[in-house]
Amino acid sequence: MKEFDILALGELNVDLLLNRIAGFPEVGKEIFAEDMVLALGSSTGIFAANSSSLGAKVTFVGMIGKDQFGQLVRDSLKARGVDVSNLIQTESAATGLTALLNYDNDRAAVTYPGAMSLMGCKDINPDAIAKASHVHISSVFLQQTLHDQLFEIVSMVKAQGVTLSMDVQFDPAEKWDFDYKKILPLVDIFMPNEQELTCITGKPTVEEAVAEIRPYLRNMAVVKMGTKGSLLVTPEGDRRVAAILNPSVVDAIGAGDSFDAGFITAFVRGKSPAACQDMGNLTGAVNTTAAGGTGAFASLEAFREAAMKHFGCTPDL
Repeated sequence: MKEFDILALGELNVDLLLNRIAGFPEVGKEIFAEDMVLALGSSTGIFAANSSSLGAKVTFVGMIGKDQFGQLVRDSLKARGVDVSNLIQTESAATGLTALLNYDNDRAAVTYPGAMSLMGCKDINPDAIAKASHVHISSVFLQQTLHDQLFEIVSMVKAQGVTLSMDVQFDPAEKWDFDYKKILPLVDIFMPNEQELTCITGKPTVEEAVAEIRPYLRNMAVVKMGTKGSLLVTPEGDRRVAAILNPSVVDAIGAGDSFDAGFITAFVRGKSPAACQDMGNLTGAVNTTAAGGTGAFASLEAFREAAMKHFGCTPDL
């Protein structure tokens, strides 16, 4: 038996969330937001916190600064039951921050990468990886050193005999430099959204992009498609599932990360790929019922209550 179900490997920052904004910002002008939240951010951080709240044993390998935001990140993860013994602190940069302006189902974001851009292969302890059953890597484009050393890092992870999932996330530079022909044969579960998939493959449609990556898939891929649901791609065939729609969205921050958390938590518990996909759809929907990426996941009981209250669903966890 491993000490941890999941090791989350990736970026950490705080999110400054501005909601109910009176229009769009313009240079030289000032507008008001009626609500502000400062909370744990980062795709990998939200994934780890929510996976832990869903009952998985989670540890985190990531880099933060020696500052107040770094302490907020550490305290927020600990409060959700995430092991923080493998966090790396640096004096070379401040903890990252993302300012998010929320508009219904969409948002605008500005990120200061800070410490998250520094972590590389030499900072990652293989012994920590060996203590987990599964590793999840997210936001490869936001982490410059990790991105540059991705094949080396992925190879090190797989050398420890664990399963691996990856969610590339958006590329702020929009270069989409991701060698899927080299990386995907080492990734057990590839988890892009439809925009990310079409951009990294250079294909105009999801169908063509799936056909492009299919020969390189080690096990499976799941493509998140927002309000259109998700597409599971396996050797046995493809499965498209409609989204569970929330008519009263609070915000959509972290919905994709919460999808990942539901999918991977089900996966490490031995659920079928279809059951994992269904759980991902549900956790992504529940995410939209509260502010921020972790607001709806205070505990497993809170998640169950939200799933029943808003969607009439009883989670299979």
